[in-house]
Amino acid sequence: MSGIKNNEDQFKELAHNPNEEPFVMLNLLKFKKEGGREAYFRYIKESGPFVEGVGAKVLYFGKAKELLQGTEDWDILMLVQYPSRKAFLKMANNPDYIKVHEYREAALERAVLYATDPVKFKAILS
Repeated sequence: MSGIKNNEDQFKELAHNPNEEPFVMLNLLKFKKEGGREAYFRYIKESGPFVEGVGAKVLYFGKAKELLQGTEDWDILMLVQYPSRKAFLKMANNPDYIKVHEYREAALERAVLYATDPVKFKAILS
């Protein structure tokens, strides 16, 4: 059984967010000790066509190394850019994707998914 729990209120907020601009999904992932890594890589392979099918792309996929602040450790950090929240929800609600998503659930001890919007950095500095 997965220790991952969806935040239903935030899913509703994402679904009703009027922003139709691209956004980046931050993924922080901790694999289950037994077979988690292998199951997650199978999920990546199987979910790839669904991600690409909605026009999304992986911007970064990296192994977490030195934890310089905080106490919660992660195995993988991934940034995925989606063309819109509607595109993400289209993928997430696709019945064929939902079947593939079972590999992700089997793979992960815990996870954080954060939908993010860009901030104009230069505006902060001025």
